[in-house]
Amino acid sequence: MQVLEAGGNAADAAVAAALAATVAEPLLCSLGGGAHALVQAQGRAPLALDCFTHTPRHRRLDELDFYPIIGNFGTDVQEFHVGMASIATPGAAAGLLALHGRFGRMPLAEVIAPARRLAAEGVVLNDIQTYALHILEPIVRATEASARLFGLDGQDAPIPAVGARVCNPDLADFLDQLPADGVDNFYRGELAQRLAADSSGGGGHLRLADLDAYRVRWRRPLRWQYRDATLWSTPPPAFGGMMLALACASLARHLQASATFGSPQHLEALCHAMIESEDLRQHLEQPQLLASERALRGAFAGLCQQAPFARRGTTHISVDDGRGLVVAMTLSNGEGSGYVLPGTGIILNNMLGEEDINRTGFHTWPTNRRLASMMAPTILARNGQRWLLGSGGSNRIRTALAQVIANLVDFELPLDQAIVAPRLHLERACLAVELPEDAWSDTALDWLSRHYPDARCWPARNMYFGGVHAVGPDQAAADPRRQGCAREP
Repeated sequence: MQVLEAGGNAADAAVAAALAATVAEPLLCSLGGGAHALVQAQGRAPLALDCFTHTPRHRRLDELDFYPIIGNFGTDVQEFHVGMASIATPGAAAGLLALHGRFGRMPLAEVIAPARRLAAEGVVLNDIQTYALHILEPIVRATEASARLFGLDGQDAPIPAVGARVCNPDLADFLDQLPADGVDNFYRGELAQRLAADSSGGGGHLRLADLDAYRVRWRRPLRWQYRDATLWSTPPPAFGGMMLALACASLARHLQASATFGSPQHLEALCHAMIESEDLRQHLEQPQLLASERALRGAFAGLCQQAPFARRGTTHISVDDGRGLVVAMTLSNGEGSGYVLPGTGIILNNMLGEEDINRTGFHTWPTNRRLASMMAPTILARNGQRWLLGSGGSNRIRTALAQVIANLVDFELPLDQAIVAPRLHLERACLAVELPEDAWSDTALDWLSRHYPDARCWPARNMYFGGVHAVGPDQAAADPRRQGCAREP
């Protein structure tokens, strides 16, 4: 908001907010991670920015620094893999500067200034930040450098409490130099050489040639219809937009116009959509389809013709500057590898340790290839108006967004209600459902108990089900599951 009020546009504001997010939640969002964004100028077709992580050019086979840790969500646990061998070539730093360079209009130093101040003066931790640190405590404590980043002096020091102030002076210094250095130091200079040397000597795959060869890609987004709405989202090689489009196609077939929110018919249609999109994802992940973007687009088009029509830590930002430019951006660092690039305060990603994007097995990834992602920043246009939305939540992204889209289009809920409405997630025949008090009708609860008696029930809204942050024609709304923030002029 500071950048917008100072005359910046949506690209300036999105970059400023993304940089601030790297300060506020460095495990989940980092310049050492990756991102996807959709950008649309008034009267122009949207563009997709792909600055996601990239596999190294060569795969190391021995002495790998790679090990599992368990994240405890309370109601559920999840295994993550970290260490130097979990680091893929980062793209977020290059992508943010590419977005600013193509669409921004404020000087880069002014765009960076709010995040630089935040890093120097410190972030006062809120409930959700502290909760995330507890979930990912094994990664916080993975290395001395990572622990120090969160103010832990020694392995026995407790996780910072709500209200604690956490500073990152090294990141402040790095951001100070960014306008002058650009990304050269990070990808080709002294920092790149240090990262490559630490990886080579510490059991990782990454080398200097990987950093030097990294390139941001501008792509044509996926486009599809849902009822009377047009949607655009991330194209291949990402999976997120395809899975969302396929979920929408299933909803179009199964969700009747007469259905009401929370009715058994609504719940049944959602479960159908989640099952079908998961099954189709497995089809798209066949080795021959992973070979190229063209093959993925062709497979997606074929699946859409057959149908009557058609996990990880992430941070989403939606910005409409009111002057014709909009940006929807999702960033991810996985959960962080535990390795901090010395002198920068930047935790590198653990994307090569992400099961969701290594479905064929760890250390079997194709070399020198963009990693797939479930991230799906999305633009929805309907009746001359547009909404920007996206979510965190790994493989829950597609289900969270599909539910919000149905809430907006089918049930015509206001944006904030569409986001706060209770959610469910079905995967591998296991249903997870939010059950806050008075969230579902008795008929819905009866349907759930009969069809999914073993469902994992969450007593309150939870970040497990994503965090949809969106901007509409007359409202900005952030997901309370992520303690998100929405601001309007």
